[in-house]
Amino acid sequence: MAAFAWGALAASSLILGGLLALWLRVPRRALGLIMAFGTGVLTSAVAYELVEDSFERSAVGVGVGMLAGALVFYTGDALIDRIGGHNRKRSGDHPANSSAPAIVLGIVLDGIPESIVLGLTLVTSDTIGLAVLAAVFLSNLPEAVAATVGLRARSWRPAGVLGLWTTVTITSGLAALAGYLLLDTADPSVVAFVNAFAGGAILTMLADTMAPEAYENGGRSVGLVTTAGFLSAFLLTALS
Repeated sequence: MAAFAWGALAASSLILGGLLALWLRVPRRALGLIMAFGTGVLTSAVAYELVEDSFERSAVGVGVGMLAGALVFYTGDALIDRIGGHNRKRSGDHPANSSAPAIVLGIVLDGIPESIVLGLTLVTSDTIGLAVLAAVFLSNLPEAVAATVGLRARSWRPAGVLGLWTTVTITSGLAALAGYLLLDTADPSVVAFVNAFAGGAILTMLADTMAPEAYENGGRSVGLVTTAGFLSAFLLTALS
């Protein structure tokens, strides 16, 4: 159950972000900078905790897995965009063609690979990857704030918004549990492929949704903050 608990803990920042958005007016610049820091942390986690570990297990699996993960995320994201979920990370006005269910699907799509990775870190190292945990927690926080503002603009009630984030948090915990149970006794090449698959999906998500939104809200400072996030996660990985 440790895998479920860690996955739920990482996703619990969705609930925290929802509460912040309901209680306070969070400046968009602050959201952008938090998102930038999370982008740097996630990039470092992909490089040092996913791709490096996968390469040590199977060099071929890294390339195939990353390409597969990128293509699957790209395809799923494109489908969600078409049904109205392309503005799910925006804290500003959501156009009339934005679909609340599509926004929810998009957020789940963003979070599932990250949660599976948390379960995988328990398989590969018998301990949670602190950099991955911090990255997922930080990246979820501004996403939940932005999406909550948008959902409230579409007349969602506070109870419904918090119920949504609670459901996604539980789903993330189950995804982490699945990542652990299904791969605990798997062949190293399979673990390498899944790690790389998640890495490709996360990198595609960062470039497609998270980094552009961070820059739009945070301005030129996001470059410095992203680098700070990358360095912080690298040090966390190196010292753990």
